[in-house]
Amino acid sequence: MKKRRHPDWLKVPLGSGQAYVEMKKMLRKAKLHTICEEAKCPNMAECFGNGTAVFLILGDTCTRNCKYCNVKHGKPLPLNPDEPKDVAESVKKLGLKYVVITSVTRDDLEDGGASVFYDCVKEIKKLNDDCRVEVLIPDFRGSKDALKKVMDSRPDVINHNIEVSEGLFPEVRPEGNYKTSLSLLENIKNIDGNVKTKSGFMVGLGEDKSHIIKMMEDLRKVKADFLTIGQYLQPTINHAKIKKYYTPEEFEEFKGIALDMGFEHVESGPLVRSSYHAERAIAETKR
Repeated sequence: MKKRRHPDWLKVPLGSGQAYVEMKKMLRKAKLHTICEEAKCPNMAECFGNGTAVFLILGDTCTRNCKYCNVKHGKPLPLNPDEPKDVAESVKKLGLKYVVITSVTRDDLEDGGASVFYDCVKEIKKLNDDCRVEVLIPDFRGSKDALKKVMDSRPDVINHNIEVSEGLFPEVRPEGNYKTSLSLLENIKNIDGNVKTKSGFMVGLGEDKSHIIKMMEDLRKVKADFLTIGQYLQPTINHAKIKKYYTPEEFEEFKGIALDMGFEHVESGPLVRSSYHAERAIAETKR
């Protein structure tokens, strides 16, 4: 099969430099995972080179099988009881001021892993007084108790990605639910209206402009504060096919529309992922 050629604006440099090498070494030594590596994020070289990473907790195996995601799926291994402390200590060693914690989806766990999110945030803040923490959480199958547990750890930002337009869920995210994801974001604001919420989605899977605008409108209805929009890139030939490459100019147009809708901060571009330049949103809000 002939390999698909991406447009020139999607080319990224390979990882290099001392900070990049040290980040890789530290992660391996601590036996930690990052979504940067597991999902083959195109910004890994830039972020690792700047000494930032998105820590992946609850192991590296997801219980769901979304057709766009490169994270492996299957039967996960038992939880690592030292994971929260290992993450917190790694954050301290790296001197990070802003950390993103995400996870695989663990439908096999009673609380979906919410208690581990809680422990990670608490441990990070205990060892790193001035570090801000963003959590990128799964849908917890709509459990308000699991969501409340995460919120009790008082993260600075709570992110849950809508991922794709509603019509694409049956095809590429069959074990997810569009309305469940929106309800989760709405419930965050219902529990504490002061918490900053964030969501994001990919384009290029078969949606059109009207679907993109509808997603943004739906996210504003549940009062999402921050938004990320990026180009879907097919990890392997077995994943969902790319239907369209959006241009940088189109991403700028989407950003303008989103800001006009009232989002406080928007990252929109071909290589944008949900945690790309995550620290900017909260910094701009503080200003």
